[in-house]
Amino acid sequence: MRIVSLVPSATEIVFALGLAEELVGRTAECDFPPDATEVPIVTRPRIAPAATHSRDINDLVAAALGTGQSIYELDLEALAHAEPDLVLTQRLCSVCAVSHDEVVDALQRIGLPATVASLDPESVEGVFNAISTVGSFAAAEDEAIGLVELLRERLARIENRVLERRLDGAPARRVVCLEWLDPPFAAGHWVPEQVRRAGGWELLGAAGEPSTRTDWDRVREVDPEQLMLMPCGYDAWRTAAEWGRVDLPPWLDELRAVEQGEVYALDGSSFFSRPGPRIIDGIALLAELFDPGTFLDEAPAGAWLPLGSVHNHAG
Repeated sequence: MRIVSLVPSATEIVFALGLAEELVGRTAECDFPPDATEVPIVTRPRIAPAATHSRDINDLVAAALGTGQSIYELDLEALAHAEPDLVLTQRLCSVCAVSHDEVVDALQRIGLPATVASLDPESVEGVFNAISTVGSFAAAEDEAIGLVELLRERLARIENRVLERRLDGAPARRVVCLEWLDPPFAAGHWVPEQVRRAGGWELLGAAGEPSTRTDWDRVREVDPEQLMLMPCGYDAWRTAAEWGRVDLPPWLDELRAVEQGEVYALDGSSFFSRPGPRIIDGIALLAELFDPGTFLDEAPAGAWLPLGSVHNHAG
């Protein structure tokens, strides 16, 4: 079977199921595992080449969030050359990936009778279902069952330790997770559930619902114990750099999270933005930050950075 993946999480699932040799097309964002970068790219950015400064990209993404238009489009010539039997896409976010309808239209225009499978998880269980869906379409049902069992076992180990701490009287950590910084967006979909399963309480985001635009005054109202920065598509180092450029209110250093030194730059791209196998790593990462004495060395290497100071650019 010839598979094209238009979603980074789907690419990770394909590799995790041992189907790497069947992957014949991907997006430029599909960069994990490293071997994925050797697969031909079948999309291209709508972003103009001049828009390379972080602020320009922020403006474009913010505009895309407002219009619902993806920042990427299909390369029809590359897609035709790939000759896929199966195309993995999604309807969940029309900004960061080519829309499902655009994929269907493109295949009709170039005369390819490929099957289109849309992966749209909104929860941890939905991620497990997405893995099973890929396994079903790609004739890898047994591999999918095995992978989901392994992920469930690791999740259960984390949750059991969280429960033990609850029974010992440890309270849930009150946190705010931001999936974008300028403007700030409160976490949605599976991220609040990741927080809950790791032993925390997400104060602004709603599980199973889209991420929502918020503002710093709203963050001030809930006054979190911890502030988790996980912009979509950014690793921890880029998140930390972007934090230094954001215009922040002068009172932000009065937040409990800032006063206590509990502001963290996380690798959102790897462990929170992509609903694939590594969301369990994201739960482990949060568990360690919530309760480092209990979850020592659970976080993947390089997955987070402490932000010891707030860079105010507000007048």
